[in-house]
Amino acid sequence: MAKIILTVDDSATIRQMLTLTLKDAGYEVVEAVDGEDALEKLAGTPVHMVITDLNMPKLDGIGLIREIRKIPQHRFIPIIMLTTESQESKKQEGKSAGASGWIVKPFKPQQLLSVVRMILI
Repeated sequence: MAKIILTVDDSATIRQMLTLTLKDAGYEVVEAVDGEDALEKLAGTPVHMVITDLNMPKLDGIGLIREIRKIPQHRFIPIIMLTTESQESKKQEGKSAGASGWIVKPFKPQQLLSVVRMILI
């Protein structure tokens, strides 16, 4: 059975690139347009990993991670931040919220897949 990855980004282009990359590697993908949409999708879908942007309307990536970590069945789900932000303070904020990893955009498909495979053993 393929692992299911929830991708969360307000950019349709980034969601499309993520979906293409992940599906080509054999993963199933569920897309969300922002943090609120992601929480709704998490409520009804068994997910093995979340890949989220940081800067989004309604609920940003840090807020999303904090909310996911409050849900008992998702408390330990791997969450990767995929963002243009590269400041150490932002990375630390993501880590404190519960992010499992951080990838800076633009991403190389092989780099993304390498991180996903490492975390989803």
